[in-house]
Amino acid sequence: MQIQAAIVLVIVFFLLLAYSVPVSFSIISAALVTIIMFLTPNFGMFISAQKMVGGIDSFSLLAVPFFILAGLLMSSGGIARRLVNLALLFLGRVPGSLALTNIAGNAMFGSISGSGIAAATAIGGVMNPLEKEHGYDETYSAAVNIASAPVGQLIPPTTAPIIYSTAAGGISVSALLMAGWVPGILWALLCMIVAMIYGQRHGYIIKGEKISLSQALTTIWQAVPSLFLIVIIVGGILSGQFTATEASGVAVVYAFVLAVFIYRTIKPSQIMGILLDTAVMTTTVMLIIGASSVLSFVLSFTGLPQAISSLLLGITENKIILLLIINLILLVVGTFMDMAPALLIFTPIFLPVVKNLGMDPIQFGVVMIMNLALGTITPPVGSVLFIGSSVAHLPVEAVIKKLIPYVLVVVFGLLLVTFIPAFSMWLPTVLGLV
Repeated sequence: MQIQAAIVLVIVFFLLLAYSVPVSFSIISAALVTIIMFLTPNFGMFISAQKMVGGIDSFSLLAVPFFILAGLLMSSGGIARRLVNLALLFLGRVPGSLALTNIAGNAMFGSISGSGIAAATAIGGVMNPLEKEHGYDETYSAAVNIASAPVGQLIPPTTAPIIYSTAAGGISVSALLMAGWVPGILWALLCMIVAMIYGQRHGYIIKGEKISLSQALTTIWQAVPSLFLIVIIVGGILSGQFTATEASGVAVVYAFVLAVFIYRTIKPSQIMGILLDTAVMTTTVMLIIGASSVLSFVLSFTGLPQAISSLLLGITENKIILLLIINLILLVVGTFMDMAPALLIFTPIFLPVVKNLGMDPIQFGVVMIMNLALGTITPPVGSVLFIGSSVAHLPVEAVIKKLIPYVLVVVFGLLLVTFIPAFSMWLPTVLGLV
C-alpha cells in the first residue's frame, strides 16, 4: 500500500504542475488525494487542516514576514545607486571595474533584500546603461548581472535558512545564517575573477579623473547606513542581544527609519502599498509551508524518503558520487521551482541520505540553498536568467553564451562547499553556534 500511495502522490503532484497549477495547490492537492485514497475522507480532511495550521504555528517563522517587509523597505529607490557608487569607489580602476561593481552591488543589495530577482532588477537597472556607455558588450553586462544576482540568498539577512530550518526539524537558524557567509562571498569572488580576466582581455578599464577625498567620504557616508542593517542583525544575533526572529523585527524598524526619515525615498502614502505587498508575499510563503507540512505527513506515511534513500545508497556507497547525484537533482529542480517550495519538498527527502553519509545538516542546508540559487540562473527556465535578460532588453539566447563561464566557476564553488565542510562550518564553529 505504501508503494501505491507514493506512486499516486508523485503522479498527481507532477501532473498538476504540468497543467500550471500553483506549487502550493499542487502540493496540498496531491497530499489530500493520497490520504483520501488510502485512508478515509474524514481523516484526510482533518489531518490536512491540522498539519497546515501546525506547520505555520512556529515562532521562528515570524521572521519571514518581517524580513520580507525589511527587504521591501530597503529595496526602495536610491539604495541600489548608493551601493553601486560605494562599490565603484573601491573598484573603479580595476580591469572590468563596472562588471566588478555590478557583482559587489548584487552581493550587498541581494543580502539586504534577500531576493536574487530584486538584485538583478535594481542593480542591473543601474549598471547595464552605465556599462553600455563605457563600451561594454551588452550581452556580457547582462550575464555578469544574472550570474551574481543570487549571491544575496546565501548572505544574511535572508529567509532561505529559516525555511530550511523548518523543513529540517528546527536546526539553529543563527548557525545557518552564519554558514552562508563564506559560500556567498566565494560565489562573488569567483565571478569577480572571471570579470577581471575578461575585462583585461577586452580593455574594459575606466580612465577617469581621480575622486577627491571629500567625494569619497560622501559616497561612503551615503551607503553605510544601508549596509549597517547587516551589522545590526549579525551583531545582535552573535552578541546574544536577540534571536534571529527578534532580529527580523529590529530590521523592520531600522529599515523603516532609514527609508522614511533618513533617505526619504519612501513617502508615508506608499507604506500601505508596501504592507500589502508584504502580506501577499507572506501569504504565498506560508501557504507553501502549510501545504508542505501536509506533504511531510504523507511522505512519512508512504515511506518515500526512506525508499529514495535506500535507492540512492543501493546505486553506490561512494559518498562523492551520491553527493554529485543529489547536487544535480537540486540544480535541475532550482531551474523551475522557487526556493521555498523546493526546500520544503526536498529537504525531508535528501536529509536522511546525507546524514547517513556523515554530512552535517547545516552544511547540507547551505549546499541546498546554493544549488537552488544556482538553478535560478541556469537554462532553460531559471527565473533570474529571464528577469536579468528582460532588464537588459535582450533575448535569453543571446545572454547564455556569455553566462557559461560564470556558471562553471559557480559550480566549482558549489563543489568546494559540498566536499569541504570548512567552507560552511568554519564560521558557525568559530562563533560557537555549532
